[in-house]
Amino acid sequence: MTERDELIELIRQRSFQYSKEPVFTLTSGQKSNFYFNLKGVTYHPAGIVLIGTLMYDKIQELRLAPKGIGGLTMGADPIAISVAYTSQLRGRPIDAFSVRKEPKAHGLRLPIEGNMEPGDPVIVIEDVVTTGGSTIKAINAIRDYGLEILSVIALLDRCEQNGRENIEACGVKMHALLTTHDFINE
Repeated sequence: MTERDELIELIRQRSFQYSKEPVFTLTSGQKSNFYFNLKGVTYHPAGIVLIGTLMYDKIQELRLAPKGIGGLTMGADPIAISVAYTSQLRGRPIDAFSVRKEPKAHGLRLPIEGNMEPGDPVIVIEDVVTTGGSTIKAINAIRDYGLEILSVIALLDRCEQNGRENIEACGVKMHALLTTHDFINE
């Protein structure tokens, strides 16, 4: 079994739900027959290793050379940390960063937490893409901070509600490790 297959199986066991009737309410307000809560995998020890490995390998496959990787807290945080850890083990470190939903009202009031400086090349990550709304929010904050976005990589693309198209309309190419087609064939 490949690492990709292991990740799919772990998601099936811990994070995927399906119903014949559309009973799951999505962030967009729409109802769906299926739901992914990937926190059950992104915070699981085996999931952390698999995600870090597969994301890092995808970055190498795409020939990207980011200084950092991150996205909107909280979905992107464990993914960014798993990639940073894997990259250190592989001898090609990539810093993790986090985009706050709102800057803190005290201290430095930073919208981005981590070791990023304006001009640094980064990859934006997301756990699940449906409409692309949270990814676009992260893209805008990252651009406002002055970082150079190389690509978006999602752990899972739901392949509905124009998520990929909405993200790519921002001028950023999106890739996904997995899609809903890895779980259901509709």
